[in-house]
Amino acid sequence: VTSVPASLVPYSLSFSAQVSSPRPISKIESSCSLEPLQYLNTDQTQATVKLGAGHKFDRDVELLIYYKDAHQPSAVVEAGQASAKPGENRNRDSSASQTHLQPSLHSQTSSTGQLFVFTDGEVGNTKEVTDLVKKNAGSHRCFSFGIGEGASSALINGMAKEGGGHAQFITGADLLFEPQVMQSLRFALQPAVEDISISWDLPKGVAATVLSPPITAIFQGQRSLLYAQLTGQSSEEAGGSVTVKYSLAGHPSQNQLHFSLKPAEHSGLTVHRLAARTVIRSLESEERTQSGQNEEMKKKVVELSVQSGVSSSFTAFIAVHKDSGKSVEGPLVHRNVPTPFYGTTTMIQLIIYIESYSLHHEQGQNMSQGMSFQCAPMCNEDFGVEFNEPEVVLPSKDPLLQLVSLQKASGCWMLDGSLAAVLGKSSEEVEKAKPPPVNNEVWASILALIWLHAFKMDAKEEWELLSMKAASWIKAQNGNIPPCVSECVEAGNTLLGCGVKKEALGL
Repeated sequence: VTSVPASLVPYSLSFSAQVSSPRPISKIESSCSLEPLQYLNTDQTQATVKLGAGHKFDRDVELLIYYKDAHQPSAVVEAGQASAKPGENRNRDSSASQTHLQPSLHSQTSSTGQLFVFTDGEVGNTKEVTDLVKKNAGSHRCFSFGIGEGASSALINGMAKEGGGHAQFITGADLLFEPQVMQSLRFALQPAVEDISISWDLPKGVAATVLSPPITAIFQGQRSLLYAQLTGQSSEEAGGSVTVKYSLAGHPSQNQLHFSLKPAEHSGLTVHRLAARTVIRSLESEERTQSGQNEEMKKKVVELSVQSGVSSSFTAFIAVHKDSGKSVEGPLVHRNVPTPFYGTTTMIQLIIYIESYSLHHEQGQNMSQGMSFQCAPMCNEDFGVEFNEPEVVLPSKDPLLQLVSLQKASGCWMLDGSLAAVLGKSSEEVEKAKPPPVNNEVWASILALIWLHAFKMDAKEEWELLSMKAASWIKAQNGNIPPCVSECVEAGNTLLGCGVKKEALGL
């Protein structure tokens, strides 16, 4: 229906989240108004956060959760039920070992060839392609990019996994994919953590079954999650450890992580469902790479999905009566839900189809009281939400792209009118602010770096490499950082009206 003013929207939104982590929670931020963070224990590993009153429905509700020592490996042990097959939610314990390694670069880069593959579809011989990449993984790393909605995830993920590279999916408004390409390029220019192996030290009678696919490579700034199922009996005081061994730039190293086998009480089944999701996605990927549909694989996915309550490509959530446990049936009802209107904001039509049971329940209960939702094998009927997405309009002249195009192959910028225009200054202003002892190219390059760090940090992934190249060029002048650099940075900040530190520029 036609959008209505925000003040007339006939519903409100309240939101509360409880956060639990092995690491202390330092802060939680959001673009929406939040009530003050409330800690639930003294070590600050549990907290609650609530959405402030008066949410205007003009943006998504997103939470950014910051942890202390987030780069350190950590483990979560969650209690399950008494008996289960590997991969099911009824297992005694499930451990998620979050291995977040942050390698240093040792100023070394890999001598391996780098292969970048871009595709907007799929091929009929996915397995043969990934096998070929695996065969040549010793001499080439493969970085794959899936463009648009039609790209095959099995192909993109398979090539990156077997090639020791990184996969990127570029869809929707992200079709301007410079950030993703630059991120993969940075990965290609650095050594990765390789030869990763996992070993367990557990009490007698306790065994670990790893549910996650093998980790082939981790790049700087990445993390990797490992899910494992622990079965058997042990005392509540018992503990275990997991050791991650790996190689970085040819140097062997390892991390050992100790954890208690006594799981947290009343922790729910969050880790179990995340582990089930990992197994389901792995099985789905394996099923897609095989020729023809693997009925046995599909059966396993459906069984695990229904049992764990995690959706898959073969299942969907359906409404069921809470009392009888039977699925809700009947004709569909079309509901028009008014959306708020804000000035020139593009209108979005939301169409929700629900079962007639929610309108005609004989006791007058609402949907949340009378039914719940469970995973079930998918049928042929279409359920869902339709959106009219706003058209993306690209700016005719992007100052960032103009600045990038002005950089010379050596890494420096020239002091001319084109650079001054990008900086929003006249040539006379730029030249007059230059400290007398510095040459034009060093001054121009420092101005460009200051502008990038002050006004384009949201696009840092796109210009970070060229910034490093410029800083290297400046350092190479006279064999070291010119003594006038500090004076140049101070003068540049004054000219551009900002306060970027010299250290932030790599100088």
